[in-house]
Amino acid sequence: MKEKEKSVMNMNLVNEVTKTQLKKDLPELRSGQTVKVFVRIHEGEKSRIQVFEGVITEKVGGGINESITVRKLSSGIGVERKFPIHSPIVEKIEVVRQGKVRRNKLRYLRNRSGKSARLKEVRK
Repeated sequence: MKEKEKSVMNMNLVNEVTKTQLKKDLPELRSGQTVKVFVRIHEGEKSRIQVFEGVITEKVGGGINESITVRKLSSGIGVERKFPIHSPIVEKIEVVRQGKVRRNKLRYLRNRSGKSARLKEVRK
């Protein structure tokens, strides 16, 4: 076989393996949504689930590499956390609110606080 054919066959094999790893019970995620991310945390022998609730500020990647960045205010301090959404540590994701935004990366929210940091809600 030629080198091109080998690389195409390898890519097909990689795609088939990663398809089995993808989660199928995820909601449609977009920037501007307020979500609850249920994260599995291991502490020694025990594990528990912790909820991280905030606004999706960006969505990056595709397939198995897809990840979201969630921002919340904790005691007046902004906290951002990245979650690979197909990772086994992410138990589930629930959409709480739909925000009206016109871009994918909401980095401008970092410089804002109070009312100016709020997003208009999309009612359905």
